Amino acid sequence: MKAIAIQEFGRPEGMAVVDLPAPVPAAGQVLIASEAIGVGGVDALIRSGALASFGLFQEGHVPGSEVAGTVTAVGAGVDASWVGRRVWAFTGTGGGYVEQAVASVDAVLPLPAELSAADAVTLGTSGVVAHFALRHAHFAPGESVLVRGAAGSLGIPTVQLAASGGASAVAVTTSSAERGERLRKLGATHVLDRSGTSTDTDTDADADADADADADAPEGYDVIIDIIAGPDMPTFLDRLNPNGRLVAIGMVAGPPPADLAAHMTAAYRKSMSFATFSADTVPEAAQRAVRTELFAGELSLDPVVHAVLPLEEAVRAHQLMDSGEAFGRIVLVP
Repeated sequence: MKAIAIQEFGRPEGMAVVDLPAPVPAAGQVLIASEAIGVGGVDALIRSGALASFGLFQEGHVPGSEVAGTVTAVGAGVDASWVGRRVWAFTGTGGGYVEQAVASVDAVLPLPAELSAADAVTLGTSGVVAHFALRHAHFAPGESVLVRGAAGSLGIPTVQLAASGGASAVAVTTSSAERGERLRKLGATHVLDRSGTSTDTDTDADADADADADADAPEGYDVIIDIIAGPDMPTFLDRLNPNGRLVAIGMVAGPPPADLAAHMTAAYRKSMSFATFSADTVPEAAQRAVRTELFAGELSLDPVVHAVLPLEEAVRAHQLMDSGEAFGRIVLVP
């Protein structure tokens, strides 16, 4: 079968199409003919080699953590009625960029007939991370929220959930006027540039009114969901209100600076909180319950797909990720 492997850590061009033996599901597993494969920020982080120094991944690794498709076989101990069912599946820290994927039956969820495979891999992980990240931040209706790096596959559902959850303001950082306009339609009330500065992103007849709205963007926020991290993270810690909470859920720009602790004096004065979040810490039963609601359309999330590309164009998919051009999820299809 065709698969994508990381032959050399670093740039997207270090990935290549390879032929691998078709997998056989082990006990407790199912085999899935992939129809859609989600491309996520963690895939790009692994591919970059940033985690190789921890001994977590080696060259030759097949990235990808979620797929949607049809079950074609089951391993020992798995009910044969799974065969022929359309499902979403979590494959772990890899093994998703393939024509046929294996997953634990405990990490598989049936799909409603009306939900496409591409939409399933757009919502399946990102929606769950956004939901529990806001919960981790103890977000409550009436609070102001800033989403840093809002145009990606994690930022978009965070914006939507904060807006539908009753935020008093949902500010976003993004890189262009066009992205700002699209984020407004998804629930953003204020559009800021990447540095967090208010900016006019409008070009239509309502430009003056919306420019005024951006000029009135809060100076401080009760909750900041940070997908970017990197050297500029401390400047966003400074944007927290007293008792504000910043939750980092990504490292698009790399890890926080080594001197992050130097900014903690202000944190003490304002009773601010800094936390990281990974969905791996959420019990599977809780994730499954939220994912079921997402797939049923019960959590006010609209899947946003930037591009659907052939599996063989995984390099192009990662080039889009690295360029920052993607708005929403990139999906690969065998």
